[in-house]
Amino acid sequence: MTFWQNNMTQQELLAIKQRFGIIGQSSLLNRDIEIAVQVARTDLSVLITGESGVGKENFPKIIHAFSARKHGPYFAVNCGAIPEGTIDSELFGHEKGAFTDAKSEHKGYFEIADNGTLFLDEVGELPMPTQVRLLRVLETGEFLRMGSSQVRKTNVRVVAATNLNMRQAIEDGRFREDLYYRLNTVEIRVPALRERKEDIPLLFRKFAVDFCNRYQMPPLSLNEEATRLLQECYWRGNIRQLKNLAEQISVIEMDHQINADTLRKYLPKEESQQGIVLRAPAQEQTGKDYSHEIGILYNMLMKTQQELRELKEGLANSAYSIQPNEETMPTTIIQTPIVTPETPTRKPIEAEDIESSLRIEDAEIERIKRALEISGGNRKVAAAKLDISERTLYRKIKEYGL
Repeated sequence: MTFWQNNMTQQELLAIKQRFGIIGQSSLLNRDIEIAVQVARTDLSVLITGESGVGKENFPKIIHAFSARKHGPYFAVNCGAIPEGTIDSELFGHEKGAFTDAKSEHKGYFEIADNGTLFLDEVGELPMPTQVRLLRVLETGEFLRMGSSQVRKTNVRVVAATNLNMRQAIEDGRFREDLYYRLNTVEIRVPALRERKEDIPLLFRKFAVDFCNRYQMPPLSLNEEATRLLQECYWRGNIRQLKNLAEQISVIEMDHQINADTLRKYLPKEESQQGIVLRAPAQEQTGKDYSHEIGILYNMLMKTQQELRELKEGLANSAYSIQPNEETMPTTIIQTPIVTPETPTRKPIEAEDIESSLRIEDAEIERIKRALEISGGNRKVAAAKLDISERTLYRKIKEYGL
């Protein structure tokens, strides 16, 4: 037994799981809970790592609830969902007139969370200038509002989370190494669902019961083969993907005695685990996962759109002569390309170019709508399916009015 596992009884662990809605008996999960409770007694910064959909958001709540700050404020901020232009204002505040829309002063999270806990989710998405400000707060407890020269003090416990490979982000120049070590005083790595196979049937059963009660459906039950198939799945979307699967089956299937053949209809066409590849039979195409196809199509669309822009710029730089049309009024002019032996004859196609761009834009909107539909409106999952950052997806949703 490790040091952490000796600190807490099974009854205490169970009480914490029930309080925070955590399901599972995995030793890896239990150890993470024990570490969270132990580190809560200190003021150390904590970095929670793990893949998207593993339930990282539960651990900052545990840390806050078992800390001396439990009666203070607790705020969770999704750094990836806030546009880059406003992230500093949201975190550190701004003075009146600091920028165009700053019609009054605004307190940031570091100010209103004083003597409490601030959970920075998706901290790896912070832009570089904001990372510099965050490092200063962590080291000195001091910050400046935007548009102000007055140094302010804050006493905030920071817990951060990310699904990025932070070592790779540092090597790529996307994240400051000194900030990483300042945040990572204690690391809690939340295991992926495939690392806690024994918990998969428990989670599925809990989700199925919840959805059957919500939609007034008969309870679901899996036979032994279906349970084994569920445990062999790779689960790229982790708990979030399993929850979506349970909801689909609860609503769609009339026979709630689920066997392996029925389950395969809802599993992604290819999920590998230790060399096992699960494929839906050719005749069963009711449950399709378009995440891979969406990524390919989206990249193709972006490449095509860039090529169209380059073509338009090339046409705009071509030489044109403007001559009066003698058969009409003197004010009417026509544009005629100057043709030389070195310059091939080309017809102006600005209208066609605009029409093509509009078609590309419509296709992009449809892909975004489809990704949001597949992910149940979860922008983080949709962005992953589109192979773009959540901030880029947020900007496009706002741009297209989706």
